[in-house]
Amino acid sequence: MWISDVFSTLFPAICLGCGRTGAPLCVACTERTTRPNKMDRAGVRVRCAGRYAGTLRRAILAYKRGRRDVGDVLAQIVVAAGADFAPAGAIVVPVPTVASRRRVRGFDQSARLARACGDAFGLPVLLALQPIARDAQRGRDRATRLRARGRFRCAAPDLVAGTRVVLVDDVVTTGATLRDCAATLRACGARVEHAIVIAYA
Repeated sequence: MWISDVFSTLFPAICLGCGRTGAPLCVACTERTTRPNKMDRAGVRVRCAGRYAGTLRRAILAYKRGRRDVGDVLAQIVVAAGADFAPAGAIVVPVPTVASRRRVRGFDQSARLARACGDAFGLPVLLALQPIARDAQRGRDRATRLRARGRFRCAAPDLVAGTRVVLVDDVVTTGATLRDCAATLRACGARVEHAIVIAYA
C-alpha cells in the first residue's frame, strides 16, 4: 500500500476527459460522458452507461490496455448504470475475454466489472463461459460480427441450469456476442434476459 501511495504522489492520475490531475476520470467528466439507457440486443435487454465515444471510449480503451485505475472508475460507472436493473436472485456472468488478450492485459476486464456488479447488487458471480474461438470480435466488420456463432462453451452447466443470468461486458455493438453467450447459457437451462455494459457503439 505504501509503494502505491508513493507512486500516486509522484505520478498523479490525469483525467482522460479534461486533463486535470487527481483521478483517471473526474466526477465532472463522468457526469458529462454517461447517459444511462436501455436497449434490446439479440433478445437481451441491455442497460448501458453511455455511448462508446469521446471520453468514455478513451477510458474503455485505456482499461483494455491495462489501466486498472481506469477500470475501477468504469466499474463504478457500470454499477451505477445497472442499479435496480438486475433481477433478484440472479447470478452475474461476465462475457469472457479471449486468452491472448487476457495475457496482454494481465486480467479479464469483464470479469472485474462483473465482480463489481456482484458486490454492489449482492449477487453471486460465476465465470461460467469460456471462449472456444481464438479470435476476438474487435476489428471485424458488422456483417462478420453478426455471422459469428458458437464462440463460447459453458464451463458450469449444472450451476447455471434453472438460474436467471445477468451478462456483463464492456461494450456492445451488434449484440452478436451477447446473443452467442445467451444461446450457450440457455442451452444449459439458464434464463438470460438482462445484460449490463459500459457502452454501446
